[in-house]
Amino acid sequence: MAKRIDVLHLNVYYGAFLAVEGVNLAIEPKAVTAFIGPSGCGKSTVLRTLNRMHEVTPGARIEGKVLLDSQDIYAPEVDPVNVRSTIGMVFQKPNPFPTMSIYGNVVAGIRLKRRTRKSELDDVVEASLRGANLWEEVKDRLDRPGSVLSGGQQQRLCIARAIAIEPQVLLMDEPCSALDPISTLAIEELIYELKQQYTIVIVTHNMQQAARVSDTTAFFNIAGTGKPGRLIEMDETKTIFSQPAEKATEDYISGRFG
Repeated sequence: MAKRIDVLHLNVYYGAFLAVEGVNLAIEPKAVTAFIGPSGCGKSTVLRTLNRMHEVTPGARIEGKVLLDSQDIYAPEVDPVNVRSTIGMVFQKPNPFPTMSIYGNVVAGIRLKRRTRKSELDDVVEASLRGANLWEEVKDRLDRPGSVLSGGQQQRLCIARAIAIEPQVLLMDEPCSALDPISTLAIEELIYELKQQYTIVIVTHNMQQAARVSDTTAFFNIAGTGKPGRLIEMDETKTIFSQPAEKATEDYISGRFG
C-alpha cells in the first residue's frame, strides 16, 4: 500500500555546512509530487533524505524528522537498508548493473534480501518488467546484459528493478534528463501509471514535465552562494503554475532565473 511521507523541521548538513534549512512538507500517497528549483537549492538533497541515501556521503546528517506513515525513519532502531527497500530510488543516469543480465538486474534486490525459488523469480521478473512497460521489448532476451538496451529502456529497467522489491514509495532524481524526447514521454506515461500504486516524488528541472506529471509541486530556492536551500512554497501543481503565492516562484517557472 502506498504510504504518506511527512517532513518536519528538516535541516540537512554536510559536515559543518548547512545545505537545506527548515523544510516542512507532506507528500500524499498514490500521487506524484515534483520538486523544482534552480541548481544548488537542495531539492535533490531533500529527496535523498527521504530514504536516507544522503547518508552515503561522509559527514552528512539531519536535524528534524522524516515520517513514513507516522513512523520516524531516522529512529535509532530503524535499519537504513530496510528504509531503502520500502522507499526505492531511480537515479538521474540509468545505472543497470553492467555485468548482470536483464533478468539479473530485476532480481538483484530480491536475492540480497532472501532466497527465492526460480519459479517465483520468473514471476517477479515478468510482473516488474510489465509494470515498467518493458516486458514486450525484452522478454526474448532476458539473458542479455542490461547495458545492451537503449537509454530509455535502461531507465525503465532500473524502474523495474526498483519495483521488484515491492516498495511503497518511489523517488526519482531527474529520471529523464539523459533521455531523448520519445524516451522521456515513455517514462512520463509510466510515472502516470505507477502512481496508481505508489507514492512518487520526482526532482525535475523541466517545468513542462513537472506540469504534465505531478499532482503537487514544491518550489525550492536559495538566497545566495553559501546560503542554505529552503522550501519556498508547495501547492497543487495547477495552482503553482497559474497562481503561485510567491513572486520568486513565478519568476522561476516563467524562466526569469534558474
